[in-house]
Amino acid sequence: MSTRFDTKIAVLLREDLETWQRLNVTAFLVSGLGSRVPELIGEPYEDADGVAYLPMFRQPVLVFEGTEETLTAAHTRALSRALPRALFTGDLFSTGHDDANRAAVRAVPTADLDLVGLAVHGPRNAVDKVLKGARMHP
Repeated sequence: MSTRFDTKIAVLLREDLETWQRLNVTAFLVSGLGSRVPELIGEPYEDADGVAYLPMFRQPVLVFEGTEETLTAAHTRALSRALPRALFTGDLFSTGHDDANRAAVRAVPTADLDLVGLAVHGPRNAVDKVLKGARMHP
């Protein structure tokens, strides 16, 4: 049985990233959404032997890719719609810890961010508009 959700969780990756970067960026981005939108998180899991596992998102995460221009436009649209969002910049590939990550983002004006990934959550139609021009990740 397939469930249609009123909201969408989406990650947009810059198309020129290496495979390891795509995976790393996606993991970091979705952790941001889960921390700020707690209703996205379901109940903990448990296997038949009673071993407990952490809860995960209640709905699928859709992953898209696009050009640098597509990512910049999506970021602008996400800001204008005030959607919950997380970003990953190219500078974060060379930092070694959370404090350095935040400092690297804080050092760059919004218009100059070297965006390599963006995650958004919101009503399906709003997220679809943010992602205009992006394509599903292969």
